[in-house]
Amino acid sequence: MSRAATRRSSRSDAARHRLKEAAIATDRYAALYRDFRWEVPARFNIAAACCTRWAGDPERIALHWEDEGGEKRSYRYREIQQAANRLSNALAALGVRRGDRVAIIMPQRPETAIAYMAIFQMGAVAVPLSFLFGPDALEFRLANAGVSVALAEPGTLQNLLVVRDKLPALRHVVGAGGATGPDVLDWDALLAKAASDYRAVDTAATDPALIIYTSGTTGAPKGALLPHQALIGNLPGFVHSHDFFPVAGDIFWSPADWAWTGGLMDALLPTWYFGMPLLGYRGRFDAERAFDLMERYAIRNAFLFPTALKTMMKAVPRPRERYRLPLRSMMSGGESLGTTVLAWAREELGVTINEIFGQTEINYVVGNCQAAWPVKPGSIGRPYPGHRVAVVDATGQPLAAGELGEIAVHRAWQGGQNPIFFLGYWDNAEATRAKYLGDWCTTGDLGHVDEDGYLWYRGRSDDVIKSSGYRIGPAEIESCLVRHEAVANAAVIGLPDAERGQIVKAYVVLQPGRTPSAGLEDDIRAHVRAKLAPYQYPKEIEFIDTLPMTTTGKVQRKELRARDAARARNAD
Repeated sequence: MSRAATRRSSRSDAARHRLKEAAIATDRYAALYRDFRWEVPARFNIAAACCTRWAGDPERIALHWEDEGGEKRSYRYREIQQAANRLSNALAALGVRRGDRVAIIMPQRPETAIAYMAIFQMGAVAVPLSFLFGPDALEFRLANAGVSVALAEPGTLQNLLVVRDKLPALRHVVGAGGATGPDVLDWDALLAKAASDYRAVDTAATDPALIIYTSGTTGAPKGALLPHQALIGNLPGFVHSHDFFPVAGDIFWSPADWAWTGGLMDALLPTWYFGMPLLGYRGRFDAERAFDLMERYAIRNAFLFPTALKTMMKAVPRPRERYRLPLRSMMSGGESLGTTVLAWAREELGVTINEIFGQTEINYVVGNCQAAWPVKPGSIGRPYPGHRVAVVDATGQPLAAGELGEIAVHRAWQGGQNPIFFLGYWDNAEATRAKYLGDWCTTGDLGHVDEDGYLWYRGRSDDVIKSSGYRIGPAEIESCLVRHEAVANAAVIGLPDAERGQIVKAYVVLQPGRTPSAGLEDDIRAHVRAKLAPYQYPKEIEFIDTLPMTTTGKVQRKELRARDAARARNAD
């Protein structure tokens, strides 16, 4: 088939997809939301639910895994369980007891998933830490959590060893994947000596399971303590954001780090809860490699951050001309997706992306399910079944449709408690209290609800730009900017201005081969003015090689604001 014919076929597929969506006779949302009831057992353990119960099937695949160096292997649930049992016994021999904190400082690799199962079934508390963290970031979190044992790999061990002497509570370091160093215990040797049978600890659903540290975009990182039942709280969002996962033949992939909520609670654990296979990849993200992985493993369900999707869209604008992609569902979250990427995915990938919204403390509470209700481009969706979500004012009172306020989640559902809630911030009762307005858990994110109950994200409360009486969210402008052919990525902030209060400034990363110029600045401004309101176009544009990002793929606009503030101080 010629390229032109392939493009026509792709466009026809996309058109049929849109017609199918438009042909949904009834909106199923009201019934799904009204009739939902939580079923949370009193005794519940993540490892038992995600691995042990599937280990009796000797052929059930849990994980396909690749390393960018070429290593590949598939693992069955039975193999994961046996390795987890050995690790639990080994950790117990090292003195780990119920409630003790064990750090996992590893990327997507089999040992990472095994470690979670081992720690959970011991009743210990897993402390996942990103493989991208440097020594200072590791030291703060390891000390704050009082970690007694840390698990590392070759790419993370050296940063850990730099600060080991500053961590008196850290008794043991275990090296996986050949990681070696002074007083570092070898993973393979420990497991080889340990028994493959283990009697799991009986845990309550409300017992602590995880400490996941927030990104630290608004102050020092805080450790969100999550109970075992938080996984149950995540399931409605996971099932709906992947169009009623699981369906026979589903296989899941996300490049999201398994140390973060997005990779752990939105990918690894819920996939395994349903006994389905997952693809793991140890290596840096690359757009063409992402398409290659999805083709070779016939990925049907994916979670990709907006930053990754923008990179893929720019690198391979028409992927179906080069790759056979059997995608059935796709979810995105972490930052506002924008209508540009949504339209590209529909046209070129053949899927309607279900955007979601949540936080480490209360994950997966809002989103879309294009299989059950229409997606409104630009909206982050509706509250998922089981979650009462509203836009509230400073006193915690829900606001009317169209009014801008803070997105918040209520503790209760249908007279009972919502299991998705975190237990509190580790060793920080004051921050825990500050997170709530009565029974509403606040998010720090601004938005409004429309007449149909869809939420519209307007940005972090400290990201909103106040210019000449207008409250301007950065997400819509950023989405418009990346539609310009010369723009690879962009971030928008407000700059202080004596006359307007603030003006809109855009930091722009250009496509390879494009050169900054005054003419290009004018062209980009004209592009935004032609598509958005006059007050939204960037009065100032600065070209930048890369944007500052958190390890979860969120733009750190506060770093850009700090950069401009420092310049202003130096100019005085």
